[in-house]
Amino acid sequence: MIERDSRKMVEDALRRQAAVALIGPRQVGKTTLALKVGQTAPSIYLDLEDPDDRLKLSNPNLFFERYEDQLVILDEIHRMPEIFDTLRGVIDRGRRKNRGKGRFLILGSASIDLLKQSGESLAGRIAYVTMDPLHLSEVGTSREDQDRLWLRGGFPDAYLAEHDKDSFKLRRDFIRTYLERDIPMFGPRVPATTMERMWMMLSNLQGSLLNASNLARSLDISAQSVTRYIDLLCDLLLVRRLPPYHANIGKRLVRSPKTYVRDSGLVHALLGLKTLEDVLGHQVVGASWEGFVIEELIAASPEASRHFFYRTAAGAELDYLLQHPDGRLWAVEIKSGAAAKVSRGFDQSIEDLDVERAFVVHAGDSAHPITEKIEAVGVAAALDLFRAA
Repeated sequence: MIERDSRKMVEDALRRQAAVALIGPRQVGKTTLALKVGQTAPSIYLDLEDPDDRLKLSNPNLFFERYEDQLVILDEIHRMPEIFDTLRGVIDRGRRKNRGKGRFLILGSASIDLLKQSGESLAGRIAYVTMDPLHLSEVGTSREDQDRLWLRGGFPDAYLAEHDKDSFKLRRDFIRTYLERDIPMFGPRVPATTMERMWMMLSNLQGSLLNASNLARSLDISAQSVTRYIDLLCDLLLVRRLPPYHANIGKRLVRSPKTYVRDSGLVHALLGLKTLEDVLGHQVVGASWEGFVIEELIAASPEASRHFFYRTAAGAELDYLLQHPDGRLWAVEIKSGAAAKVSRGFDQSIEDLDVERAFVVHAGDSAHPITEKIEAVGVAAALDLFRAA
């Protein structure tokens, strides 16, 4: 069993707040983590996709009163969004009895709906923890671990599969479940074939500037529909929009975001790439590696950091720019090979922005200075630097 980084975050949040929302994509391991947390103290688990468990909440106030000394774990909360109003009253009554901490652990697969519902009803009573797919910090940082996580992605079943072919089939099943069940449940009614084509196109265009008009022409739908569909994939924590960094430096800057399918294993499954050799021989290899590294760096960054890329119309570019909570900037160029060669655009960008530190993160293990301001590091070393920042 892999120990998840999110567990301590959930346990700490339960000591601070009455309710904790654990948010992450389906099959990311939320239920497994919640049940492990529930083993440390009296708890009861309800799966709200189960009609029998939903029936237990036909009189929720009575149910919660009966279990007021236990942690109540509510899985797939989107099935009963009306329960949030009840939770508010239960939490407030518990506070008056000095039982205000660690009452509810709420699990949800979609960020936007859950945040809206809980934000309106439970303001000041709830903490949020986002659970990502597996990261290198959880599986190990050897070259074998790194290649396996990059190829298969971080959804636990796919990562832990006995063979690459089994992992590929699991990821294809995951995609099919989202297309046929989850996406229609959370968002607009859209043909599964259309959404799959767009998801595949986003994988082919991994790390590219978002051009909704071009996507719309290819899919024969409106640009507004493309934007709505991408919004939904972002809300489901499956796609990331990385915004451009805007600075008052007297240069014309790119204003469109870049898009990434967040899990590299899904990128490869959407493109039919079953093995590491398939990935290395495909045109997406560099962009896939870039997206993989960016997700790892974001996860390792200090809390409350902000994340960008930087590009000017003249060609100066940073793959990834970390803005620390105190405003300091770290610049990153990402290379899928072991060589750490710096582009002219990278040099120009760090000069434009006067960054504190600059890194070329490569696929090898070596670490060495390139210039006075630029360091070459492997992924594992970069993650250590970001966690220590």
